[in-house]
Amino acid sequence: MEQAQDAPADGGAIGNVANSWVMTLLSMGIDGKGPFDSAEEVVRDVARKHTDPQAQVDAIVRKHIALAGAEGFATSVGGFITLPVALPANVLAFYLLATRMTAAIATVRGYDLRQDKIRSAVLLALVGADADELLAKVGVVAPTGVLTGLAAKQLPHSALMVLNKAVGFRLLTTAGKKTFSRFGRNVPIVGGAIGGGLDAFLMHRIAESARTEFPPLAPQITSS
Repeated sequence: MEQAQDAPADGGAIGNVANSWVMTLLSMGIDGKGPFDSAEEVVRDVARKHTDPQAQVDAIVRKHIALAGAEGFATSVGGFITLPVALPANVLAFYLLATRMTAAIATVRGYDLRQDKIRSAVLLALVGADADELLAKVGVVAPTGVLTGLAAKQLPHSALMVLNKAVGFRLLTTAGKKTFSRFGRNVPIVGGAIGGGLDAFLMHRIAESARTEFPPLAPQITSS
């Protein structure tokens, strides 16, 4: 796994694994599969209980933090994941939850998950500070944020595919080390078989990053 971080664009066998990993995060993490609800379904659920957008985001975050810390959740979704590489079940489940949570926050904030650049931005939120480095590999400098950089550059689909694969390489490297890397300046990211309580803590940190990377597209009227 160590070589995945700097693997070439085609990547050979590792490239296939990275592609499969990314496709799983996009298809299941964002669009849902089996008992794993899509990001939009999560948003519809919280919208029935909360009309205020900020309250909706808070509810989404609480839900995913609780799931991240729940014993047995990883095995409940494991049967719906097929990857050409063995990764700990809790790592797979954690990233699926983190992807869905980030996508749901983006949806509440007014972003269209059907757009490839938004889906790529969701993936980039999972790698934290490494996002700037990965964007630079496809010619994007984003001093004011991941989403701003993607929107300004208007990358073609082929470039977004390269970017997505780079995210896959980075996540596989992190998972393979079974340790912690840094997420942003002070935010650790999951990297192996760890306890549910710490998973919940790390999910909270990713949620804070997602709130920052996906600011509301338009002023929102909040309830008094």
